[in-house]
Amino acid sequence: MNDPYESLANAIILQAAKDYRNALKRLKKHPNREIDLYMKQEVEQFFRSDWYSCLTTVDPEILIRKLNEEVIS
Repeated sequence: MNDPYESLANAIILQAAKDYRNALKRLKKHPNREIDLYMKQEVEQFFRSDWYSCLTTVDPEILIRKLNEEVIS
């Protein structure tokens, strides 16, 4: 059986990744759109936070790089 706390941690990270990916896609079309620049910055701060480190062992810089590569290609 899956640990409910682990499931919650995974859901938080997946939502942040989805928000980040969506912001990057919108910034591709509108590079100066403030709301998307803000979302990108906020999610990057989360990925580099102590809270993120408590939720997962995934390297935040690798995750950020992979999400950027995914949107660029």
